[in-house]
Amino acid sequence: MGLEKLHPFDAGKWGKVISFLKEEKLLSDGMLVEAREASDEDLLVVHTRRYLNELKFLFERVEGISRATIVDLDAHQGNGHERDFMGDKRVYIMDVYNRHIYPGDRFAKQAIRRKVELEWGTEDDEYLDKVERNLQKALQEHPPDVVVYNAGTDILEGDRLGGLSISPQGIVKRDELVFRVVRGRQVPILMVTSGGYQKRTARIIADSILNLYSLGLIGAESPSVSAQNSDTPLLPPEVP
Repeated sequence: MGLEKLHPFDAGKWGKVISFLKEEKLLSDGMLVEAREASDEDLLVVHTRRYLNELKFLFERVEGISRATIVDLDAHQGNGHERDFMGDKRVYIMDVYNRHIYPGDRFAKQAIRRKVELEWGTEDDEYLDKVERNLQKALQEHPPDVVVYNAGTDILEGDRLGGLSISPQGIVKRDELVFRVVRGRQVPILMVTSGGYQKRTARIIADSILNLYSLGLIGAESPSVSAQNSDTPLLPPEVP
């Protein structure tokens, strides 16, 4: 209905990412999973504190998972998951963000185990150095069974809401860096794409995924996939 044009966030970003990856023959329709309508149980996530506590389902329902690390590289402080896991020693949170922008949630900051606060206009070299050094230390301090990686693209230069100055190449390099470090430890990693308020971020996300695939960091040939004893690769070697 055009409502998305009233907000700076590109609501069509993920559809564009899929289109780009289809054009590159990395994805096909048969590989996509269509989301089901939320059940009553799912909706309780946003309605009761009792069910918010059930967000810990990862530890109860997935065998072999007892420690998790959240690597939040969105430009904004991740106060949502920080409040959710406040005081939960099983979850280690590393958050790298622009210290001058929303939300500035001081209470939630108490949950961050490795906090990296950036200044306005931080550029590639400084950013990538801080990400790599702190990620290595985070994984040493709290060896996880799984890493959840928030790969926000609002760090991109020109993003007025993120306020940082990371180039498109810097974003691709950042994702590669995170995957190399985590997979080098044979730890499973889940990447979510999060914020990014410019139209060109969809192409950058697609390029980053293609780069990860070309380097063997995702896909059937990834040695870390084998180390997870998984029968289902992240991506098949070929698309029919």
